[in-house]
Amino acid sequence: MIVGRKDELLLLRQLMVSERSEFVAVYGRRRIGKTFLVREAFANKFVFHHTGILDASLKEQLKEFRESLYSAGMSRTAMPKTWGEAFHLLEHHIETLQAKKKVLFIDELPWMDTPKSNFIRALDHFWNSWASARKDIILIVCGSATSWIISNIILNYGGLHNRLTRQIHLKPFCLRECEEYCQKANLGFTRKQVMEAYMAFGGIPFYWSYLIKGQSLAQNFDRMFFSSKGELTMEYDALYNSLFRRPQTHVKLIEALATKRIGLTREELLQATHLEDNETFSKALGELEQCDFIRKYQCFGKKTKSATYQLIDNFTLFYFKFMKNNVHSDTAFWTSSYQTPLHSTWAGLAFEQVCLQHVNQIKKALGISAVVTTAYSWIHRTQNPNDKGVQIDLVIDRNDDVITICEMKYSGSKYLITSDEDAKLRNRREVLIRETKTNKSVMIAMVTVFGLEKGGYANDIQAEITMDDLFE
Repeated sequence: MIVGRKDELLLLRQLMVSERSEFVAVYGRRRIGKTFLVREAFANKFVFHHTGILDASLKEQLKEFRESLYSAGMSRTAMPKTWGEAFHLLEHHIETLQAKKKVLFIDELPWMDTPKSNFIRALDHFWNSWASARKDIILIVCGSATSWIISNIILNYGGLHNRLTRQIHLKPFCLRECEEYCQKANLGFTRKQVMEAYMAFGGIPFYWSYLIKGQSLAQNFDRMFFSSKGELTMEYDALYNSLFRRPQTHVKLIEALATKRIGLTREELLQATHLEDNETFSKALGELEQCDFIRKYQCFGKKTKSATYQLIDNFTLFYFKFMKNNVHSDTAFWTSSYQTPLHSTWAGLAFEQVCLQHVNQIKKALGISAVVTTAYSWIHRTQNPNDKGVQIDLVIDRNDDVITICEMKYSGSKYLITSDEDAKLRNRREVLIRETKTNKSVMIAMVTVFGLEKGGYANDIQAEITMDDLFE
């Protein structure tokens, strides 16, 4: 069962009619479905398919590579001693094949690059001296260690520089795709339940595959997150260790960002983590952003140096909120916490996160999909310790002379704008206009689950967006 990925499938299948050899890197975070996508695109019909081995020695890697050659139909041969010899064996084997297009799929490529193995040099030579000179090779590589793929293949400035002919950055599913998955799996969830699952673990396909038909969402959460052998109980440690070879810096950054919902600037991160301001720090920040764990955003009206980094990975946020401190190992934690103030507080913040992940859907609901826009967050702090200032999580600066302030509110029924809430909305709008000195029209849009309660202060809102709009 494959859901979504239409553009990616089309791109991969079009390679079969290409008039040149193609070198493709498929990358994205753990459990995003890279291997599944490639297998589905080519119906598992590869002339050569190999998977690297985690934490194996060079000798073990070469031995397994030879076994993969045997599985592909190569005659028995002596053990290659280097990656150069191994790739020459692959060349000789492919030259014996008659297929019009020869698809080579190497999975977990980073694991093959053991210390002092000269793996990258051998891969470089294989592609540049042999494969690229032909017109019938489709070489597809991917791996869990996304940072390695980005550094050594996509941003390689050596022999592989600009050698990739295609790259696919596999992104998490959106709400609509997750709903499609639930329908195909016959889970029987409502849209609100689909959204709550998304609030907990985002659009990571493999996480969704753990949901069991016949169990309520709360029962699924208790099993997946809080039971001793739950599918996601140990996922946090595995997640960062699989993506980054030396994840210590990455984890420190994530732990710091988990304490501040609105995010931290670079200087604030350095203070919070006590890390040195060096290339390792910068690289880790960049890799976390490339792997969709954090986002870097500008505050509306502020200079580039004020850029803020915010943790946006739903599963990691859920882990720090509920799993990390589940010291009593309560296996029915979610069922007993459901619809309590603890759950409501989390749901409100998590709903805002989902909205930020669906800005394109919000723009569509506003009728401005074709308008050039920039999405910001905005924070105004004062020197007065009694004044909490103003924070707006989503400001859409539009090219049609309008700024839209998006207020995101989670509730189990239609949302009622009280007189106090109306006063807060008006104040945020007035402060934004005053502090940014904008000449644009500033409008307020409410993003809620089921819409606004009619009458009263709802009439003062310029646009209304509901959960259904987020599924578009």
